[in-house]
Amino acid sequence: MKPFFIAGPCVIESIDVLQEVAEELLRISKKYQVRIIFKSSFDKANRTSIHSFRGPGLDKGLQMLSDIKSKYELELLTDIHESYQAIPCGEVVDVLQIPAFLCRQTDLLIAAAKTGKIVNIKKAQFLSGDDMQYPVQKVRESGNEKVWLTERGNTYGYNNLAVDFRNIADMKKYTDVVVMDCTHSVQRPGAAGGKTGGNREFVPAMALAAKAFGANGYFFEVHPDPDKALSDGPNMLYLKNFENVVKSLI
Repeated sequence: MKPFFIAGPCVIESIDVLQEVAEELLRISKKYQVRIIFKSSFDKANRTSIHSFRGPGLDKGLQMLSDIKSKYELELLTDIHESYQAIPCGEVVDVLQIPAFLCRQTDLLIAAAKTGKIVNIKKAQFLSGDDMQYPVQKVRESGNEKVWLTERGNTYGYNNLAVDFRNIADMKKYTDVVVMDCTHSVQRPGAAGGKTGGNREFVPAMALAAKAFGANGYFFEVHPDPDKALSDGPNMLYLKNFENVVKSLI
């Protein structure tokens, strides 16, 4: 199975940022003949602080994503946090993503499943790979066989994550598609004074290690200038560096 990529800015900041990223992703996709799914969130409901930027909201955010899809013909992925968001998001995007902290929320999983879209479930920071058989079961028993799982590290003490790459092999027992979230796995949750820190310098190595353990998809948050990004800047890749990472994986 040829590797595929999920990439884009953490949160929708502006149409200009979305277009700049989409143009580069489309160029890379055509150059290397690889599948790249554009990712961005209309709402980051799980920010550390109530004062953190969350995004433009459901209606405006989906319109902006729809515009990107129409202009660049890229597949789309976005997060949903509440059950009512599944249907409107399913009308626009190709993949509905369940955030890690919400991967056991039964009603959310059922609502996502019933859209018929691919459901990408991120493994919670407090669960093992084997624990993810149960979220998969919830989606499948709701009538949807199109379910992916994503590894994103486990809580390791306070304000830190560690990746047990054996989780990739464990999760492949329950689905054919296991994605490595290479940027969220280098986060330092809540470690930057009311914000999440991170170590983006480790992202390329995380991807290569995941490849060795059998991952077939790779998730990267990318931004033209991560140090000025409104969410997850410390762990996002510079957009200009994304092509080299793709090359290393194909």
